[in-house]
Amino acid sequence: MCQRVFRNFDPSLRTQEKAVEYVRALNAAKMEKIFARPFVGAMDGHIDSVSCMAKNPNHLKGIFSGSMDGDIRLWDIASRSRPDRCSCDGEMTKSSEEQGSILASGSGHCAKQADNLSVSWPPRCCTWSDSVYRWTYSCIMWYRLHQLAAYVWKNAFWAVDHQCDGNLFATAGAQVDIWDHNRSQPVNSFEWGKDTVISVRFNPGEPNVLATSANDRSIAIYDLRMSSPTTKLIMRANEDCSCYSYDARKLDEAKCVHKDHVSAVMDIDYSPTGREFVTGSYDRTIRIFQYNGGHSREIYHTKRMQRVFCVKFSCDGSYVISGSDDANLRLWKANASEQLGVV
Repeated sequence: MCQRVFRNFDPSLRTQEKAVEYVRALNAAKMEKIFARPFVGAMDGHIDSVSCMAKNPNHLKGIFSGSMDGDIRLWDIASRSRPDRCSCDGEMTKSSEEQGSILASGSGHCAKQADNLSVSWPPRCCTWSDSVYRWTYSCIMWYRLHQLAAYVWKNAFWAVDHQCDGNLFATAGAQVDIWDHNRSQPVNSFEWGKDTVISVRFNPGEPNVLATSANDRSIAIYDLRMSSPTTKLIMRANEDCSCYSYDARKLDEAKCVHKDHVSAVMDIDYSPTGREFVTGSYDRTIRIFQYNGGHSREIYHTKRMQRVFCVKFSCDGSYVISGSDDANLRLWKANASEQLGVV
């Protein structure tokens, strides 16, 4: 029979209670960091720097990566193997994006498509959609086992993104062009200034709204239902190694400045929950920030990992995938000390 123990919680009898609890909490946090094992594994196979990645929102295990030598590979995250790859002579792969069942990519000059998995070379940018597309410096090619069509345009494509739900996709370069699956020319074009637009992203919640960034430190918001751009912001800071969060309804000042990197931030990706995001930097580290946190909650790095060019959250938010200058993809836990089963 257990004997009941009576405790007196009178603060005057336990003068060191706060100090003891503080030491216990500090030790627990230290032990959690000491025994954390965030690194899950590496996926090697590229022979040049990994410059872009694309994930399919309908599949948890698959991810595409593109490298500077124009090689695109499909990876199985669970087995950390590559079930498919494509290659072609050409320029580097710059960016990629997926939506639906097809990958579209932009780069130097050629591409190829097999079944429902799109492969492109040397990709500069790519995206998933319900059809197969290929972006190059001055033309877009569409392949499915053999070439079906070629879309030629006058400007280089630096980035591409597809609507989360729709038939439109956007390309960025000398201007922002809106394309339809069934048209050989853009259905709409936006231009605000003469500087090159280097990135474009559709709003997942508002399919007709997209944002771009350009070489002149500007962020512009476009609405496809309007004939002209909506809002433009010129950032005061440039390559100060920080990330800035803005409220799209009020772009006068940043809602939060996320610091800690010591070199240029190369890529950023939000978690599916929208509560945190991951960044990759030239300082060879990966950091995870809360959406409203000024400093990172996690920092990942290894001795062999070089400059990080691209990062992605997995579709379930449990893992982070990074691509770096040492031609490797690495798989990390989103929560370093979390106990996870088989990937």
